[in-house]
Amino acid sequence: MTDQPFFTRDRDAFIPTQAANGPWDPKSLHGRVIIGLLAFEIEKRHGADDFVPARLTVDMFRLPGFAPIEIKTRVVRDGLRIKVVEADFLSGGVAMARASCQLLRKTENPQGNVWSPPNWEVPAPSEIPAPTDPRLGMNGKWTTRPIVGAMGSLSPRRLWMSEVRDLVEAEPLTPFVRVAVAADFASPFANAGDQGLGYINSDVTLYLHRLPVTQWIGFEVVNHHATDGIAIGECWLYDEQGAIGTSTVAGLAQRKPMAKPPPPWADR
Repeated sequence: MTDQPFFTRDRDAFIPTQAANGPWDPKSLHGRVIIGLLAFEIEKRHGADDFVPARLTVDMFRLPGFAPIEIKTRVVRDGLRIKVVEADFLSGGVAMARASCQLLRKTENPQGNVWSPPNWEVPAPSEIPAPTDPRLGMNGKWTTRPIVGAMGSLSPRRLWMSEVRDLVEAEPLTPFVRVAVAADFASPFANAGDQGLGYINSDVTLYLHRLPVTQWIGFEVVNHHATDGIAIGECWLYDEQGAIGTSTVAGLAQRKPMAKPPPPWADR
């Protein structure tokens, strides 16, 4: 990719570029790069071809700035069929987020049939015109192909998302890192309303029964509920071959909501 990456390297430290800034404070990092970097280091240090990272949970309890980033990992369980890895995200030496990842060994499905929701029937990304409103990709952080609905519309919402820049300089996106970086989008997509995005997510949990095999990740909002300023949101995730998993988030009401999102017709 030719666009500026979210991070460069300085020996063991990761240096955020300006592209990594978030929507709540231009001096802080976007949640997607926090999640992505934790996934990147977990996979690089502890991943294996015969294991699938079936669950990644990231708790984000502080907004990191642009100080150098260090990732520390530790193995909780290294079994024949189950690996559990924890990781800490330190910015300027201070813990800002942490992750827990469960990696499961590939085998075979048991005999018999189990009911599953039907696969979504949607146009392929190549069949959908690129949107003209740059806000739909947060002004160049990613690109989208809207399918139905829009950010904040009071109706079903579906879209395709693809990355336009590497997470770490000179490190091509792996399928796991690609979907981990994207997973944070479940927060605004599921929790934005007609007055803008009023919730900041404090976590993301990504479940995968397989890794994506295409560069486009599909999001379908399937849940949002909120009480007393605490929200949950959930999206089903797809690639161009079908369902791959889910992304679920918890959110806190912000005192100052984000600016009103693009109008429902902006994706046309």
